[in-house]
Amino acid sequence: MALGLSFNDFIACCGSKQFAKHMVAEGPFDTYDVTVVAANNIWFNKVDVNGWLEAFAAHPQIGQNQPSSHKTSSATSAQWSKGEQSTALATATDSTLQELYEWNSRYREKFGFVFLICASGRTTPEILSELKRRFSNRPIVEFEIAAQEQMKITELRLQKLFSNIEVSASTQVQSTASNISKAEGRLANLGGHLTAPTMPSDAKSSPTPTRVRPPITTHILDVARGCPAAGIEVLLEMYNAIQPGPVFGNSDKDKWILQGSSTTDKDGRSGQLMKVVNDLSPGVYRISFNTGKYNPNGFFPFVSIVFEVKESQKTEHFHVPLLLSPFSFSTYRGS
Repeated sequence: MALGLSFNDFIACCGSKQFAKHMVAEGPFDTYDVTVVAANNIWFNKVDVNGWLEAFAAHPQIGQNQPSSHKTSSATSAQWSKGEQSTALATATDSTLQELYEWNSRYREKFGFVFLICASGRTTPEILSELKRRFSNRPIVEFEIAAQEQMKITELRLQKLFSNIEVSASTQVQSTASNISKAEGRLANLGGHLTAPTMPSDAKSSPTPTRVRPPITTHILDVARGCPAAGIEVLLEMYNAIQPGPVFGNSDKDKWILQGSSTTDKDGRSGQLMKVVNDLSPGVYRISFNTGKYNPNGFFPFVSIVFEVKESQKTEHFHVPLLLSPFSFSTYRGS
């Protein structure tokens, strides 16, 4: 059944008015998975720079309770931010909080926006280390990384939103006092675990994810320079059609469904291209790299790697690296 999520629901997940308006316009959405695909497409392809900055401003600095701007924040997003930072705050000391405050100030002075990281489950030392590492990035690279972190946060909050809706729907059909009491207990339990990613709306029959990373990952090595290739845009798509897979010689461009996008960091590794699931959907996948932007005088305007995940392989991990030079490339299945 399609869920008519509101503008306020989406603004709580991502503080950009542009994002919320586009999500309302493209909804309603039947499932969490469909919602996430739409959210990624809107965030990375339809929201402009001002929209990204507006979403960043709705977040508090790590270690603080209030966002830098109250215009797009809400009670729900403030509660979620507090829950997402609970591990960091629980592992902080006076000295690490002071150091975190100082580095946050340096970061904002250099880049012009709050340091953004998906903090759920991360300790203060981990966050501080990542802040220091990212501080050396060029502004354009860091801006893209912050946008990727915002989308990770948005996906987690959409999960919570769908779970809350599911719980609310179940309580409406319960008529006895004992059932109402049980429903309230479920809500209280959910509220006490906001720091952990909740399951999508079809999670009743799904086991708790045991993976610690997405089932498909990649990295890029610049073999001409002998170093990782940073700042390259990456897209992950899945072929979606009646026939088993794409036919050689036919582009079928309208049948490739975006799963996620990212940009490689200084180690050449992409960010999260899809959510963490136990069982990867079998089918044909395509990872595309914007190599022309990285090597403007090279031979390849972009590189696409197409591979198949069979039914018997859905629990396996697929690491698909790209070894790149201006005039050649190769790949392999890594671990």
